[in-house]
Amino acid sequence: MKKLLPSVLKELWQTVDEERFTSEQYNSEKERLLDECRSIWSQALTLDGEGSLKESLLRELGAYVGCDDLAEVERRCKLGAKSAEDEWHQCVGSEDKRSVERYYDQTQAFLYDLTWWHSLIDDDGPLAYLIALRFAQQHGCTRYMDFGAGISSGGILFSRHGLQVASADISSSLLRFSQWRFERRGLPAELIDLKERQLPHAAFDFVTAMDVWEHLVDPVGTVNQIATTLCAGGFLYGRFALEPDDERPQHIVHNFEPVYQRLRGLGFTQVWEDDWLWGHRVYQKVG
Repeated sequence: MKKLLPSVLKELWQTVDEERFTSEQYNSEKERLLDECRSIWSQALTLDGEGSLKESLLRELGAYVGCDDLAEVERRCKLGAKSAEDEWHQCVGSEDKRSVERYYDQTQAFLYDLTWWHSLIDDDGPLAYLIALRFAQQHGCTRYMDFGAGISSGGILFSRHGLQVASADISSSLLRFSQWRFERRGLPAELIDLKERQLPHAAFDFVTAMDVWEHLVDPVGTVNQIATTLCAGGFLYGRFALEPDDERPQHIVHNFEPVYQRLRGLGFTQVWEDDWLWGHRVYQKVG
């Protein structure tokens, strides 16, 4: 089975340690491989007729919110993280479930923040979805759910590559934009509002929960939900730890050990880890 990009790069760096490869050669090869990933990501998300991923995403969001001034949309996107932080302080009096749920359900700032992040201008982190896609393809997965899907760029990527897709979130505002994006592209997708319905039983063989766990009021309960919706032998792909970030008050989970314990208790086994690029892990539901 072909190695995934983080493993390839980790092995490549070992040749630098062994002085068979220079750091300059490593960085050049790393950029070449990341450029291939950026190209696939861009092809999946860029709308027909648009010249670049950034322009396409800005124009798409502008059309959705009714603003045809791309400079203004870009300005809002660049302020997205700060606006999300301000909304948190205004809306969340405490970290109780109802207060946090209301924040995500009503937020507009995340539309801009996530759009900018997915443009890859400042961060290649969204490319982890492409690594997840490659893992799913290698293991013959066909039924995919993105838990905490946000604006569903990951779902669009997976749908473009032939998987059956569902986007699940507690945010009605983000789900509405997600549905609009799928429909605009003519892509089928199931939209699941986690406030209104439970996840279907044994419905998926691959679930991502990307940059989600740190936001959850009840991360252990989320493990239970995902265990129920995954079929036997299915995979959970996610990042389960982050460094503290004073600019992200939404990151309310700092101890992930209870999540690991619950995964083990439900029979999940870790089968892969990206310990080189973005720190994601894959767990398989055994039995």
